[in-house]
Amino acid sequence: MLRAAPLPLALVALVALTGVALGRVYAGGLLTRLVVGAAVGSVLVSVAARRLPSWLVAPLSVAGLAGFTAWSLRVSADAAGLPGPLAEVAADAARNGIPRLLTAMIPVEPTPDTVLVPLVAAWLAGLAAAEVALRAGRVLLGYLPPALLYAGAVYVVGPNADPAVWPTVAFAAVAALGLAVPSGRPGPAGPDPTAGLPPGVRAAVRARLAATAAAGLVVVVGLAAVVGPAVAGRVDERPVDPRRYVEPPQVESLDENPLIRISGWALNPQQKLLDVATERPDAPTGAPGPAGSSPAGPTGDAGNAAGGRSVRIRLAVLSDYDGVTWRVGATYRNAGRILPAAQPAPGATVETVRQEITVADLSGRLLPAVATPREVGGARVAYDPLTGTLIRPEGLTPGLRYTVTSAAERPDNNLLATADVPAGDEVARVLRVADGVPDPMRRLAAQLAEDNGAPYARAAAIEQFLAEHYRVVADAPSGHAYPNLGFFLFGPRNGGGQRGTSEQFAAAFAVLGRLSGLPTRVVVGFSSNGTGPVRAADAFAWPEVLFSGLGWVAFDPLPRPNDEPRPVEEDFRPVPEDPPPSEVPEPTVEPTQTPPQAGPARPVDSGGLSTPVLVGGGAGGLLLLVGAVLVALAGLRRARSRARLSTGGPDQRIAGAWREVTDALRLAGRPVGGDLAATEVAERARAALADARATRTAGADREAEADREAGADRTAGAVTRAAQTTAGAVDPAAGAVPPDLAELAGLLNQLAFAPGAAAAEQADRAAALAGEYVTALRAARPWWRRLLWSVHPGPLRWRP
Repeated sequence: MLRAAPLPLALVALVALTGVALGRVYAGGLLTRLVVGAAVGSVLVSVAARRLPSWLVAPLSVAGLAGFTAWSLRVSADAAGLPGPLAEVAADAARNGIPRLLTAMIPVEPTPDTVLVPLVAAWLAGLAAAEVALRAGRVLLGYLPPALLYAGAVYVVGPNADPAVWPTVAFAAVAALGLAVPSGRPGPAGPDPTAGLPPGVRAAVRARLAATAAAGLVVVVGLAAVVGPAVAGRVDERPVDPRRYVEPPQVESLDENPLIRISGWALNPQQKLLDVATERPDAPTGAPGPAGSSPAGPTGDAGNAAGGRSVRIRLAVLSDYDGVTWRVGATYRNAGRILPAAQPAPGATVETVRQEITVADLSGRLLPAVATPREVGGARVAYDPLTGTLIRPEGLTPGLRYTVTSAAERPDNNLLATADVPAGDEVARVLRVADGVPDPMRRLAAQLAEDNGAPYARAAAIEQFLAEHYRVVADAPSGHAYPNLGFFLFGPRNGGGQRGTSEQFAAAFAVLGRLSGLPTRVVVGFSSNGTGPVRAADAFAWPEVLFSGLGWVAFDPLPRPNDEPRPVEEDFRPVPEDPPPSEVPEPTVEPTQTPPQAGPARPVDSGGLSTPVLVGGGAGGLLLLVGAVLVALAGLRRARSRARLSTGGPDQRIAGAWREVTDALRLAGRPVGGDLAATEVAERARAALADARATRTAGADREAEADREAGADRTAGAVTRAAQTTAGAVDPAAGAVPPDLAELAGLLNQLAFAPGAAAAEQADRAAALAGEYVTALRAARPWWRRLLWSVHPGPLRWRP
């Protein structure tokens, strides 16, 4: 038994080292311990059943795998705090094990769905290795399953962990030790297995063995010399991340822009969305709640009226704006109960907030939580580290209850006045201003930033301007595109302008901030007093500005309660251009139009262009567009043919000429399959040309006969002469000889069997043959098909 033990131990170690390599991206050591257990169990089952028939080992090992997997899933579910019976947990892990493993956030928490695949793979690799190495005695072949398993683990980790140097060295050392130590299997005795053979046969056997050993040595050395430099050259390269091939969890279209839901919630203020219970063990009595007030001034939302003890529950962070819509644009990764911790900003006050949230009428996948969540229980979540937001991939359902522990940060307000804002590619996303900004909006941003050089002063000026000049109303229409924001900022008061919901206030602040050089984003969430229901009236949006060293700081541009807004015209008067001396500006009358809903409103002008002119212009523009497309297609087709026939070496040009012929046959409705030889294709091409010429000649004769019967003798004669002329030009009987594609087929065969032997003259001959054939086949088509021949897009996308 002692002599037989080293090889099973080596197999166990090889499989267990896979758990070490894969465990580099897992949190804790639970996965490594479970993989080691799978390695020991699989090899021990094979060792214990070594005297049984081989067909019994697999069922016994699979039974052991089922028991060990069930126990492992229960252990991992308890460690992750996942509720539910084992059958449901196992079924969910079996359905989603592979995608969740490749989309999970790193470090990956050992949960049933992230440990199932490694455990099953480790057990099966141990079973295969033990059966091949121990029962069949093929030790080197038995190393193949653990080696493939280890390579797969390294590939799955990819660039997400440090190089696995010592596990790889240990893997090679254990493999060498298993080969060096005798396995203890009984075998034939005797110093020389060829001792009983005749001298001539013995010499031949020894020579063959020596030649085989020498050939194997040469192959090994040659592979090392050829492959070694290539492998060594890739040591410093960044490995491929397999996660990029798997689509992470996505939000629904409803959640891509939750800002548009503000107006709907404002019209149904009593709709119950959530039930919240909050604990703040770190907060002293009377301390302000996390993110409960804007550092730039007092807040005006209803959720902050409870003595400064309100809590902002964040739903979504919108960083991308294209001039029409604010979007989430987050990349979510499946996460476990413990979320990655971020380093707090220097000088910031961090407060622990624990909440138990029960979903009522809130729909979608976005999961509300106080910023920034650190631990989630009761729900499977996906997390975006850049924004600190959560989603539930399965969607929210009424009655869903979960707990969130967050680390709420409050920046040091004393540092804001002198804080700078970051710049560069890292923040280009939150500094981008889409094209089409209205000029009044640009002038307003320049005016607000004119006397405020510091970033915080610019942000405070924008906040104060919006709070002093605009009114919050619940029935304002939704919309935050440039036209909507322009109407909100500069529209007439008696026409619905200068009023809106928190949607317009937050979006206008963010756009004006970006025009002033501030990195901004919009956040949608709820205000809660800490305990009790959260209703639709508590939903609102607020802007945030990114400051260097302080992180994202919330601002509140909503007006203070009971403050009467001042007209915008008192503080912002756009400077009109001076009219010509001969023109007298007419007095302006404030319009009373309604605000735009989806785009800029176009006023009706009775002195504009008439309907026929507009229709004619539209039709002309459409014809120009169609003509441009046809010209472009014809140019692309001509460039493709020129490239095939004149670009590259002789071999490429001959192959291009052949492609021209096969494309022409497809355009003529006579495609050829890839199973035909070149000579067969040439014969079919000749037949296709002959049929086309015969069809056209017959059609011309029928037309002439019809004209003659109608009495149009002169016209019939002309048509007959034209038909005869055409037939004489294309009919072989009239003297025109079809191009000899057999010669082109011979050149193609020469290219296939003797690549590189073709000369430039042969390539020129191939191009000429192809050109003659394509011209002849096209000329034999009806006139309308000849027109479509040059603009057909098929040859641009057909593959050989």
